[in-house]
Amino acid sequence: MKYQSHAVDRGAVHKPMRLQLHRWSEEHRGEETMEAAVAYLLLSLPLVTCAVAVILLLLSALKPSKARASGGVLRLPPAPPAVPVAGPLLWLVRARHRLEPAIRELHRRHGPVLTLRFLSPRPAIFVSGRGVAHRALVQRGPAFSSRPPAIAPFRVLNSGQSTVSSAPYCPLWRSLRRNLTSGILHPSRVPLFAPARRWALAALVSDLGRRCKESGGEVAVVECLQLAMFSLLTYMCFGRSLHGRRVREIEAVQRELFASYISFQVFAFFPAVTKRVFWRWWNKVLAIRRRQKELFLPLIRARRENGGEHGEDLSYCYVDTLHAHQLPKEEDERALTDAEMVSLCTEFLTASIDTTVTALQWIMANLVRQPEVQAKLRSEIDAVVSANDGDNIAEEDLKRMPYLKAVVLEGLRRHPPAHFLLSHAAVEEASLDGHRVPAATLVNFSVADVSLDEAVWDRPEEFRPERFVNGGEGVGVDLTGSRDIKMTPFGAGRRICPGLALALLHLECFVATLVREFEWEPVAGVGVDLAERPEFTVTMERPLRARVARRRRAAAAAAAAWI
Repeated sequence: MKYQSHAVDRGAVHKPMRLQLHRWSEEHRGEETMEAAVAYLLLSLPLVTCAVAVILLLLSALKPSKARASGGVLRLPPAPPAVPVAGPLLWLVRARHRLEPAIRELHRRHGPVLTLRFLSPRPAIFVSGRGVAHRALVQRGPAFSSRPPAIAPFRVLNSGQSTVSSAPYCPLWRSLRRNLTSGILHPSRVPLFAPARRWALAALVSDLGRRCKESGGEVAVVECLQLAMFSLLTYMCFGRSLHGRRVREIEAVQRELFASYISFQVFAFFPAVTKRVFWRWWNKVLAIRRRQKELFLPLIRARRENGGEHGEDLSYCYVDTLHAHQLPKEEDERALTDAEMVSLCTEFLTASIDTTVTALQWIMANLVRQPEVQAKLRSEIDAVVSANDGDNIAEEDLKRMPYLKAVVLEGLRRHPPAHFLLSHAAVEEASLDGHRVPAATLVNFSVADVSLDEAVWDRPEEFRPERFVNGGEGVGVDLTGSRDIKMTPFGAGRRICPGLALALLHLECFVATLVREFEWEPVAGVGVDLAERPEFTVTMERPLRARVARRRRAAAAAAAAWI
């Protein structure tokens, strides 16, 4: 579960022209061609966006800020050369196709704290480097723990920033986060969801086994992982195991939301105008919201009316905590509305599923590419299970599998699901390493750069789990970043992902099951391509396909692999 890793402000993420036009042409034809062309101008940051950037730069030059007007006032962090027209145009042409490497190069030139003025309508500050990230997120955590104002589509989808991940730093955020951490994520609550984990893992083993037989062993892995993870998290959220059709309906609307994050950024530019010009996309926002309500409200109301009366229902779930929760006095000490509960359930699924599935796919891809790592991991799992005089993996067994933990940690280090944390903002105007940070300005922290720091990690580009065992440089790494930051897939400080421990448990459970039950090999003549594609998370450009073979044939007993 990850409430932290949505990447940078989505206005800063743009697709290559060829890919954008191809995808658009598949979805919209005929009468929408002109609208799509205009939309692409905004989303790809060419002429229209450049014009906006140029106007802002000219206004900035003509009307100096306080930082420039007074020698005693701190300046904004350094920015690329701001030649009014040529500078932004040339930089946008270069950055359009490879935004993240371009930002990384700017950090090398100008330092760990940058201001970029032409990636969104508002200036955005980018932070790269372990030291400055620790100073901002941990040492001065309260100062940088807010969120910037959400753009129009997300204010609809998160009920006006009334979710844990979107709310500004205020009593509402504290109240919602406390409810989540104490009600669902506290260590005493985790065992309550063991039946849901057993059920989801058994379904995953069965699904993979069936697909192996039907396809001769070649499997599209991510489809199986998504179905299993949606099944598990909807079970935890609503307290009941849903039929496959209902799970797929929820998965479909969530996938549509994930796929729309970038296109919705058009509404960051002059929303009063873009809502009219791109009315089809705005209607899509409203349609997604309607569909979420249609799917979630019956489940929310059924739980309120019936509780966990059915035999297969969990005795406790996330929706139970929402029904019982009372907001703080600043919110009139009221109960949550139905709309707010829909938003919080959406967040629970969004933050939990896509990031975990992305991490799982990267881990399994590396195990397919490195059979020696897979064999070493399988030997550890088999030895621990055999020593327990059993044939099945118990969750308690995971504590005695250090190499499993090393594989999971190395996957999160080398392939963090998001390369930037969800944008932070200063509560009020603040300073960072001698630079001015205005209130509500987007502050984006790089996750990937920290994980590839050669001052910390030996050969950081390699996938090598041994670095987390036997005296390796990763032994004892602090994932919370409280002491120092060496890798930060879950964020750090006040806004750290509250589901860190549960996410690790899910990753260990799923990886152990997949390796214990199946042997994994690359597809002949295809191999495994580790190229990245930025979406809601940074996933594989070519989703993993592998040859999968069942290890144990005692089908019925093996399908219920967790006790």
